Amino acid sequence: MGGKQQDKDDEAYGKPVKYDPSFRGPIKNRSCTDVICCILFLLFILGYIVVGIVAWLYGDPRQVLYPRNSTGAYCGMGENKDKPYLLYFNIFSCILSTNIISVAENGLQCPTPQVCVSSCPEAPWTVEKNQFSQTVGEVFYTKNRNFCLPGVPWNMMVITSLQQELCPSFLLPSAPALGRCFPWTNVTLPALPGITNDTTIAQGISGLIDSLSARDISVKIFEDFAQSWYWILVALGVALVLSLLFILLLRLVAGPLVLVLILGVLGVLAYGIYYCWEEYRVLRDKGASISQLGFTTNLSAYRSVQETWLAALIVLAVLEAILLLVLIFLRQRIRIAIALLKEASKAVGQMMSTMFYPLVTFVLLLICIAYWAMTALYLATSGQPQYVLWASNISSPGCEKLPINTSCDPMAQPVNSSCPGLMCVFQGYSSKGLVQRSLFNLQIYGVLGLFWTLNWVLALGQCVLAGAFASFYWAFHKPQDIPTFPLISAFIRTLRYHTGSLAFGALILTLVQIARVILEYIDHKLRGVQNPVARCIMCCFKCCLWCLEKFIKFLNRNAYIMIAIYGKNFCVSAKNAFTLLMRNIVRVVVLDKVTDLLLFFGKLLVVGGVGVLSFFFFSGRIQGLGRDFKSPHLNYYWLPIMTSILGAYVIASGFFSVFGMCVDTLFLCFLEDLERNDGSLDRPYYMSKSLLKILGKKNEAPPDNKKRKK
Repeated sequence: MGGKQQDKDDEAYGKPVKYDPSFRGPIKNRSCTDVICCILFLLFILGYIVVGIVAWLYGDPRQVLYPRNSTGAYCGMGENKDKPYLLYFNIFSCILSTNIISVAENGLQCPTPQVCVSSCPEAPWTVEKNQFSQTVGEVFYTKNRNFCLPGVPWNMMVITSLQQELCPSFLLPSAPALGRCFPWTNVTLPALPGITNDTTIAQGISGLIDSLSARDISVKIFEDFAQSWYWILVALGVALVLSLLFILLLRLVAGPLVLVLILGVLGVLAYGIYYCWEEYRVLRDKGASISQLGFTTNLSAYRSVQETWLAALIVLAVLEAILLLVLIFLRQRIRIAIALLKEASKAVGQMMSTMFYPLVTFVLLLICIAYWAMTALYLATSGQPQYVLWASNISSPGCEKLPINTSCDPMAQPVNSSCPGLMCVFQGYSSKGLVQRSLFNLQIYGVLGLFWTLNWVLALGQCVLAGAFASFYWAFHKPQDIPTFPLISAFIRTLRYHTGSLAFGALILTLVQIARVILEYIDHKLRGVQNPVARCIMCCFKCCLWCLEKFIKFLNRNAYIMIAIYGKNFCVSAKNAFTLLMRNIVRVVVLDKVTDLLLFFGKLLVVGGVGVLSFFFFSGRIQGLGRDFKSPHLNYYWLPIMTSILGAYVIASGFFSVFGMCVDTLFLCFLEDLERNDGSLDRPYYMSKSLLKILGKKNEAPPDNKKRKK
């Protein structure tokens, strides 16, 4: 009865794979799959390129990279090539009249004249009353104070230039930050007309600089990287060697290492049970009960009641019991998982080029991200510059009837107008025109292109590696039967035949990820709404989409393996992979958890080892290494440590992702091998001798003494 029920369960997930005498591993004679999706993907990429060209033609990223003066001209470019810094005549007008965040969001545009200068002022200075009757040339130009607007004549009276705001009435010692001259925060401010709150001024300057730039910190960080970059590279090299050695040595230590890790988990759970029991016993003797505490939002208070520790003890005991039962009843499947890990280590050792394929994926991902970032930047800065009339005080005599905020020509601004300080200033970029009206839609197109291309690149890497590792498993005599250059062959085969299938799987994943992004945006906008029902619904939606994304990633990964082996379309490959895994669900769970545990330990070993070595080296705690190996003098020694740790994690993740793909590919091949073959002369198993021994199976003739039928 049990056998019949098992057969019915297997048939519910499809019939086992039948023997095919012509099958010799990844099929070479295959055709293009998912052609329609391939055409759509290529058309989308073509449109993505057109969007980039349009953005490049209409965009102007200089407004982000370079500061602008009052006329909209860029500092450090063109006629202002020798004047890279921007000086505000009265920076307090943008500090005292508005908040710092508003200034930053408006591109640091303040309601005061701005001029490009070759260097920032180095000393405080204020126009004296006896200088009002002198000329601009005598007060400014002859004293090397070249801070007036361009075109101010030498013989203009100082009082006139100040009234029309053509020259600054005071200067403060400043330092360049983000291409702009910001006053020092520790300078003694001179007496300034109309400005008396020195505390507010100092706080405003300090807040502006802290919000927009940390120049000193940036310089120190740059110095630290300049002093330690080669040692950081050494640390990354150590991470690379450790990752590679860990994977290659798994063929020798996989079994003992998995056993030690499992016993370690059992030991941690046992200690947790003991600790919870001790805490529970002490609180029980004291009579501390939850009935005395009642309900409280202070969660730390529950540590002082016996019921908390009793619940924790029960949970840990259940986990300990489950793990022990798994070890007892699933030990055979754990042995199979260990044997597959050893086989994966051998496969990686036979095809070392696969370990460095993540570099190709990284470069392609970098290209996709850089293209999207540049396109988005150019789109955001598209449009023609707009100029309007502006005056500092529209209630001044002569300014009442002037059309303030109307369009004007900056090349013919009325410097001699009766309105003091009237100027034609830059307002922004126009939103008129086809490109500007479609800006939002083009940005959405770019975001969709970013997600789709990134997911396609990741899918390409998975399918290529699966093709290479499948050729290893289905080689009857290893390594003699392994094809020459299996990685390159798999790469060419995947690009030639399966671009559409990869695009199909990537598109499904992209739609789910964009839905998650939209949901996160809505949640961010509704964060202030204190409605528990709405919050609960939002959390449920986010959780469901997260689970859906994880499932699609799992399904796509295995579908790409089947595509690499059989060359069928995405839907058929996904169905075959899913049914094959469901027919062996227990083995899937055991292998997945054992692999996760092992790779987690590997990452911990690599990242932790590099982190500890970096800490002792960069903090100067390792003595006696000699002059050539002496740690550099750093401002922030934690900076290269964190950089080394982050780099080690990236390197370890790249190496272990290849190993994980190898394990998954060999596992699917192993399951099909069990269903296809029976160990006879005509249908021998392709699996290793260790797997045959664990399963209690054998081939009728040793592989070394017979040849596979052609």
